Amino acid sequence: MRRLRPRCHTGLVRCLLVDDNGAFIETACLLLAQEGVVVAGTASSIAEALRQASELRPDVVLVDIALGDENGFELARRLAGSGTKADPAVIMISTRGGADFADMVADSRAAGFLAKDELSAAAIQRILGRA
Repeated sequence: MRRLRPRCHTGLVRCLLVDDNGAFIETACLLLAQEGVVVAGTASSIAEALRQASELRPDVVLVDIALGDENGFELARRLAGSGTKADPAVIMISTRGGADFADMVADSRAAGFLAKDELSAAAIQRILGRA
């Protein structure tokens, strides 16, 4: 019997979560796993995220806007650099509301914005246009 690659109900196979808050990463991984999203890796810096993205080839990368002293928008720009279908979709996340970042998200190559307290498989699916 041939084994199929696991898929969750969102259609996502692999997700990379980038945030410098360890408690949030732990909670988000549990929540997303319960909803069928495979969190293939986590990172807390731009360099680590770029390495993980290269190795794991995720379908989507959730990027915290404020990565300590680093800027999540810089990471988003680098992840979506080539503009090809091989690039992962990037969703910016933050504890602050989307209105605070609407212009920056619109000017970035990110697929959209998601407040951390609204994180869910359904919200990811909606942003990626799969709802």
